[in-house]
Amino acid sequence: MTGVTNDLMYGLLKRMQHDMSGLRLDLSEVKKELNVIRGHMVGIQADIHNIYGILGRHDERLDRIEWRLELRELAQAQKGFDPKS
Repeated sequence: MTGVTNDLMYGLLKRMQHDMSGLRLDLSEVKKELNVIRGHMVGIQADIHNIYGILGRHDERLDRIEWRLELRELAQAQKGFDPKS
């Protein structure tokens, strides 16, 4: 342990400080990338919400069309057979 000097300790601490600053930069880059991914996920969620809204409107329109077709089918069934047509 007599070989440990202040210069050696200073060098080790300096290298650790350099490594820590590199880790800070890497961590800040990762945070930025996560924020970008979060933004994309929010956009995708909004798109899915809009798609569900559109599908709901189409479902309502199909229900109205089916309701009208059933009424027309009932009216045609009640007319009976017309040989002239």
